[in-house]
Amino acid sequence: MGRGPQPPSPCPIHGLLELLARPWTLHILWALSTNGPARFGVLQKQIEGISSRVLAERLRMLEQKDFVFRHYAQTIPPAVTYGITKRMKEIEKVLQDLEHLARKWKVEEGAGAGN
Repeated sequence: MGRGPQPPSPCPIHGLLELLARPWTLHILWALSTNGPARFGVLQKQIEGISSRVLAERLRMLEQKDFVFRHYAQTIPPAVTYGITKRMKEIEKVLQDLEHLARKWKVEEGAGAGN
């Protein structure tokens, strides 16, 4: 028998971690946070290995959760730009801290490689 919809977790961080843990989600948020607003094709080039389908799905999901905005310009051809919202800016510091830690560990691993 299949399980029905799960009740919301009482843990406040559960939903956020579930959202951020999806494949490619942090990559997308990091690219937009670091490089600023971007059109779909530019964003796809910045995130090596992501498919168009997955990028579109994740952007839709992030837009629904108010982490990403979508700006549609009625030009020929139409221009759609994605960027981070105020809500995302609130956790941008966490991503910067992760980058700092990753760079530190990379240096430490490089220093330990000669041992």
